[in-house]
Amino acid sequence: MIPFKNRFHGHSSLRYVYKNGQAIRSHLITLKVITNPHRKDSRIAVVVSKKVMKSAVRRNHIRRVIYEYMRLKLPYIDGIYDIAIIASSGELFTTSHEVMVDELNQLFNQTVIKK
Repeated sequence: MIPFKNRFHGHSSLRYVYKNGQAIRSHLITLKVITNPHRKDSRIAVVVSKKVMKSAVRRNHIRRVIYEYMRLKLPYIDGIYDIAIIASSGELFTTSHEVMVDELNQLFNQTVIKK
């Protein structure tokens, strides 16, 4: 799990990211990113909808894997951003960990991760 200071609290700030954030899409994951000069630390949210995956156990598994990836990549984020990672497909549960990490690396290399 990522530290408390790097998580979203409340729906209004996440709604702002949904509305105004830059969207980068792959067939499995959508990434919404917006800069936030009012904060000291980047914030991250992982959203897995019930429409994507009915089972709570599977939704939580996907969420845990993505949060662990983010915990490791957090020091490499260049700048202060609000980031929402949205699971777009239920295939995420059946894909291997390496494929999911490669998808996330491709999305983040386009936006916020230092080279």
